[in-house]
Amino acid sequence: MKTTTISQHFANLPDPRIKRTQHHPLVNILTITLCAVICGCDNFNAIEEYGKSKKQWFETFLDMPHGIPSHDTFNDVLNRLSPKAFHAAFTEWVKHLCELNEDIIPLDGKTLRRTIDKVNGVAAIHIVNAWSVKNNLCLGQMRVDDKSNEITAIPKLLELLDIEGATITTDAMGCQFKIADKIVEKQANYIFALKGSQGEFFDDIKLFLDTELESGFNRVTHDVFEEIDKDHGRIEQRKVWVTSDVEWLRERHSKWSSLNSIAVVESIREQKGIEKSMERRYYISSHLTPKAEYIAGAIRSHWFVENKLHWQLDISFDEDSCRLRSGNAAENMATMNKTALNMLKNEKTAKVGIKSKRLKAGWDEDYLMKVLTVGKLSV
Repeated sequence: MKTTTISQHFANLPDPRIKRTQHHPLVNILTITLCAVICGCDNFNAIEEYGKSKKQWFETFLDMPHGIPSHDTFNDVLNRLSPKAFHAAFTEWVKHLCELNEDIIPLDGKTLRRTIDKVNGVAAIHIVNAWSVKNNLCLGQMRVDDKSNEITAIPKLLELLDIEGATITTDAMGCQFKIADKIVEKQANYIFALKGSQGEFFDDIKLFLDTELESGFNRVTHDVFEEIDKDHGRIEQRKVWVTSDVEWLRERHSKWSSLNSIAVVESIREQKGIEKSMERRYYISSHLTPKAEYIAGAIRSHWFVENKLHWQLDISFDEDSCRLRSGNAAENMATMNKTALNMLKNEKTAKVGIKSKRLKAGWDEDYLMKVLTVGKLSV
């Protein structure tokens, strides 16, 4: 059997079926499913038909004594496969694809909207994802418990990732001192967005930075960076100030012992025919003496998890239309989609977008094999 990424990194997953029903090896089911997803299939019937149409090709590198599994078999296995084990194998595979030192890693949640089950009162699945800006791939995911929120899922996700030397960014939901401590404990840094829900902590930082802005930051050591974007008749001027004068803040809020700097971003937007608008946003960081330009870049990079991951999953993979509502199928297919996306993004010979790569994989079996062996270790 020819070695592929799936057979090398996912072959040791525990098979959820009892021994006498394992007519089709688990590696076959995962490989056929992944190839089908890469080529555009989004349900188990389509996966079965895809497998049948490519049976002769699959037989060139898979041991298939019983042919192609039925759609019921694909459904049963993906429903019962352990999401924890599947995701653990995924994160181990990703470690071979990238180096995270000095990387920016945004964390953000995504809801699989069509997985809501109103009849049984089950909420839609919500997953926190980690994205590598430097490596342009998804590092991992963690499902949010039904009666919880992202605050509990983020530490579990961080525990799985080797983030030493990286900078973690989150929106205001993730701005929690326990999450900050977990990041610093793993020898990484953070940049968190602040909102009014942080109460007195937010009020103190906002008052301090607003006061310094009024005086031109004359009283504290600071760094400043400015950039201007012009696009489609819109002009946006962004200015970032950052200071490490935060000893007073740590004294007032002792839980934030990892805090080393604070920043404010002032955005002025101007568009033809529309009144000029101004907005200020506030951030905290564990970086000791960061440059304002670095903070500005990290803040803007946070949106890569939306633009390069969530958008791709919805537009290229139509993930929001996923209606899987039983067992572990929806969560496992979310991991499968991210495996496919990482492979497609890291296959560099075709200089086209993700949608075109998926089409090419469906047309060209040699190209599909290139995609299927991305991240395979040399033997």
